[in-house]
Order: sequence, then C-alpha cells, then structure tokens
Amino acid sequence: MRALTLRLHNVLSGLILCAALPTTACHAATPVYGYKVVAKYPHSTSSYTEGFFYLDGLFYEGTGLKGHSELMAIDPATGQVRQHATLAPEYFGEGIVDWGPNIYEWTWQSHICFVYDRFTLRPIKQFKYTGEGWGMTRTDREIITSDGSATLRFRNPATFAETRHIVVRDAGRPVQELNELEYIKGEIYANVWHDNRIARISPRDGHVIAWIDLSGLLPADQMVNEESVLNGIAYDAQHDRIFVTGKQWPAIFEIKLVPPAPPAGLRSSSSRKSGSPSA
Repeated sequence: MRALTLRLHNVLSGLILCAALPTTACHAATPVYGYKVVAKYPHSTSSYTEGFFYLDGLFYEGTGLKGHSELMAIDPATGQVRQHATLAPEYFGEGIVDWGPNIYEWTWQSHICFVYDRFTLRPIKQFKYTGEGWGMTRTDREIITSDGSATLRFRNPATFAETRHIVVRDAGRPVQELNELEYIKGEIYANVWHDNRIARISPRDGHVIAWIDLSGLLPADQMVNEESVLNGIAYDAQHDRIFVTGKQWPAIFEIKLVPPAPPAGLRSSSSRKSGSPSA
C-alpha cells in the first residue's frame, strides 16, 4: 500500500510540474534523422518535379508549370524518357500515383485529375475535385493527397471522393505546405515546400513521427533558382530503397536514413553497462 501511494504521489507531482511548464517542455523532441547518399542517378534540369514514384524498374515523374507539364516513365540508369504524355498548356501538373493498371495525375488549380493507362500513358478518364492539387501517394486501399495546407485527405480511388482527413502536427503545431508524398512502411513521408526536411507522418492521427534533414544534399550552386527546392520521394519496396530529388535538380539521390544519436546520458549509461569507457 505504501509503494502504491508513493507511485501515485510521483505521477501527480509530474502532472503538476507539466501543468506549470510551457507546453513544449512536456513533449519529447521529435527525432531528426540524417542521411547517407548511396547512389546518384541522372535527372533533367528541365523537369519541375511535382510527382515522383518508382515502379517495376522505372521512375515515374509528373512535372509542373503551364506549357511544360508532363507525365514520364524514365530509365533510372540513363535518365532516358521511355514514355511520356503531355498536358495541354492550360494545365499545371502536380502529384502522381499508380493505382492498379492506371496512373493518376492531378492539377494545381484546374480541379481535374487525369487517369492514364500505365502501360501506354493513354488518357482514359478524368475526375473532378475541389481545392488545390499538390502531392499524391497511396496505401493498399486509399489515395492520399496534399493541398499545400497541413491537411492530408484520404480518397476513394474509384471516385476520387474524400473519405476522411488528418491534420499533420509536430508537437501540437500544424505543419503547413505539405507537398510531394510517399507511403513507406506504414508511414506517410511528406516534403514541405521550401524546407530541406521530410516529415514522417502517422496516417492514423497525423502526428509527425520523425523528421529527415536533407540539408546539404544538393549544393546551392547546382540549383537553377530559388524555386529549385527539394520535392520528390520514391520508394522501391522490393529492395527497400528510398530516392529523393527536387525541382530542376540535376540528380536523383538514393539515400539511407541515419538514426539520431541517443542523448549523451543514455550513451554514457550504455557504455558503463557494456564495460567500455564513456565518450
């Protein structure tokens, strides 16, 4: 009974302390992963990347800008375009996603999503929607889209109608301007416009599980202009490979994630337990 009373006292003391401190002090910092470049692949500096995925040995890329928007199937080793479909000049292409034998490509402000046959890139139908189109990815059952806000919407692939949505937050604060998306091992990876970080997001409640800091991946002198931002995540599930690129970047990078180092106290404790000297 005395032990139970002591534990309750400790819990209540922690709650009282948490209430007295700023909100952020009661949240553990979101982990930040680094990266290691494993390989580089060619990428056209004329491609204003808005959508990107990997499937069956090819990169699929959707590009933006009116009069320059395309959907392309690209050979990773050479950068050669195997197939392409060009959007009419009035459309600003955005995110792309594969669904069965088809590829969806939506547009920024035209409220039209084009559906293509994946093997010929022949357009077969269209969907209408409200709001802006930014990024797209999918689970086994739903398409997930971003619109430049902190909200991710889940859609029925058969109708493109929204079925639910989540608001992405890091330590309680909304993460705005979510852009290109990829679904990797049960998490949503999201570029953030004009940010060198990728957010790893829980599809259940939208909280940011971790960040990936890709600062320094492409030197500033290799960027075409201030809009040559990180934007494009692709995943090869068969070989567990992650690829990233950006708008008008000269390369696609295959990366491995580098976990954050444990806090100094944990490192010292671990060293003592193993019998080795602490750093």
